[in-house]
Amino acid sequence: MAERRCIGVILGSIREGRINDRVAFWTIRQLEYHGFATRVIDPADPALLPVQIGNTAAVERLRKRMANLDGFVIVTPEYNHAEPGWLKTLIDSVVGEWWARPVGLVGYGGISGGLRALEALRIILAELHTVTLRDTVSFASPWRRFDEMGHMTDPDDAAAAEAAMAIFAHRLDWWVEALAHARHARPYHPEGEERIT
Repeated sequence: MAERRCIGVILGSIREGRINDRVAFWTIRQLEYHGFATRVIDPADPALLPVQIGNTAAVERLRKRMANLDGFVIVTPEYNHAEPGWLKTLIDSVVGEWWARPVGLVGYGGISGGLRALEALRIILAELHTVTLRDTVSFASPWRRFDEMGHMTDPDDAAAAEAAMAIFAHRLDWWVEALAHARHARPYHPEGEERIT
């Protein structure tokens, strides 16, 4: 049996009482159902909370957490038409760990379902030489849709979300395989790129 590809699931919120955990629990279960292994990267983790450009110890811990992953899924809320500031700082704190890896986006928020944050992230992630999936999964008003453990409370909502995630996971699997083969055949190193210090 082939080794399962490992996806880093990056949470976007550090706020107390965050809904992020519920959406992330659901996302992790779905990814594992579709055959992926997962590794959580949570900016609220005390080991990562001080991550900022220039904090070399915290950034090194983040690099180790992100090392050798086959791709990423970011699960984030939308704050004021964009991603949370601490998520942006986490993203900007590492460089080479992103190169030539697929990134899937799962968003949530009010009526927009976090879509504006996901669109903003596409621009940022392109600069880091990632491939973002065209397909996203988003949830409007997730506080009404998920229980504390990330189970969807309405069967029709659950069926629709699982169908969207099945497409998402299929695309992610394709890109994970394609980019893994490409990196093996020819290591990816953009000319002139240096780590941020």
